[in-house]
Amino acid sequence: MSDLTLTVMRLGFLAVLWLFVIVAVQVIRSDLFGTKVNPRSARRAAAAPAGAPNRPPQTQQSAAPAQPRQRRGAPTHLVVVQGSLAGTTVALQGQTITLGRAHDSTIVLDDDYASSRHARIYPDQTGQWTVEDLGSTNGTYLDRQRLTTPQPLQPGMPIRIGRTVIELRK
Repeated sequence: MSDLTLTVMRLGFLAVLWLFVIVAVQVIRSDLFGTKVNPRSARRAAAAPAGAPNRPPQTQQSAAPAQPRQRRGAPTHLVVVQGSLAGTTVALQGQTITLGRAHDSTIVLDDDYASSRHARIYPDQTGQWTVEDLGSTNGTYLDRQRLTTPQPLQPGMPIRIGRTVIELRK
């Protein structure tokens, strides 16, 4: 082989090697820091439900749909009473609340005994709040009894996930 061909092959190999290193660093960086979310597009996605047609913004004269009213004496928030997040409060607004170690959970538990997707708390058709274990390894306990099926929640009943205790409060 000529010296020119050998030099071109070496430079090509070096370029491919550097390309591999750059891609590997980008993958490691995205695993460590996650992906960037554009705040403007995130607000749009949150404002418009999936599958809903795009509508122009409402004028001040048009009536906005009212949120369903909560019944009197209904719980209004979820409070972490024990564990590393003690004192944390989440307002109940009719949406499902997920509990676990996963970063997309509503309440992210920093607990060795919690699974990534440990449990969820959601309103049923009657407006009653219900707790459900999502197949966790160590279980979810409602008032010292392990959950095997979804159970209705009463205000003040402790939900234990590892060392974390959560209560529904008015």
